[in-house]
Amino acid sequence: MTTAPERTADLYPTRGTTEVATPRQDPVVWSEPGAEGPFTGEQLGGFERDGFATIDQLITDDEVARYRSELDRLVTDPQVRADARSIVEPASGETRSVFEVHKISQVFAELVRDPRVVGRARQILGSDVYVHQSRINVKPGFGATGFYWHSDFETWHAEDGLPRMRTVSVSIALTENLDTNGGLMIMPGSHLTFLGCAGETPRDNYKKSLQMQDAGTPSDEALTGFADRHGIRLFTGRAGSATWFDCNCMHGSGDNITPYPRSNVFIVFNSVENAAVEPFAAPVPRPEFIGARDFTPVR
Repeated sequence: MTTAPERTADLYPTRGTTEVATPRQDPVVWSEPGAEGPFTGEQLGGFERDGFATIDQLITDDEVARYRSELDRLVTDPQVRADARSIVEPASGETRSVFEVHKISQVFAELVRDPRVVGRARQILGSDVYVHQSRINVKPGFGATGFYWHSDFETWHAEDGLPRMRTVSVSIALTENLDTNGGLMIMPGSHLTFLGCAGETPRDNYKKSLQMQDAGTPSDEALTGFADRHGIRLFTGRAGSATWFDCNCMHGSGDNITPYPRSNVFIVFNSVENAAVEPFAAPVPRPEFIGARDFTPVR
């Protein structure tokens, strides 16, 4: 366990009395041009422009089967279900997410260390990285609820204390992502503007927000403006495909009312040079299993 650094200047104010848009103060791709890694220069250019990059097949079919089997095991394990790291659907009581899977599962720990995965994170962030958050998202058919529009960085900055936009996420599909089963939506280019949301952060906000986001959600007017300027991209793909996206992308997903589940593993890498400090707009940090305070690099 490493010690959190002292809090720095707040470049991205949020959770005040009014909603405030701030131009991005940080690079999108932190590595030097031509830096070695799995991404091509063209892919990195698209990531810098749009805030995301897609990989049609990051992992093989055999690997998908292995990770899907592990997901099913975790979701059905009574001990995991009883753990605070398991989040359930408010209506059905079915598992919605299981957090910190790289610590409770050796199988997912191996995925985090896979060069195809961590190599891309290092290439984007230009440094060694640690896992700020990992989870499996389970969207079973017939009523799994979506995730409302938000910027992850707004929450990670306000409630976890990440100072800068030097964090990247990867969502790896373990089932087919259709255009009908609650897939990921991103507003391309939205990562270049930080939207500071209005309203104070309640204590223990995570207990509610992991089921249904409230604090830290943009206004309808702001979302309309973002959508008008940037458009909305819906991501589909076969199991084994992956979407990398910047921490400040405005994104969300709809409910899944189809019979077809949509499950994925979600890993958030943060630069070791961007370690969390005290929260910028919350009474206390969220629990370790949601926002890591161990900044040990992935090896």
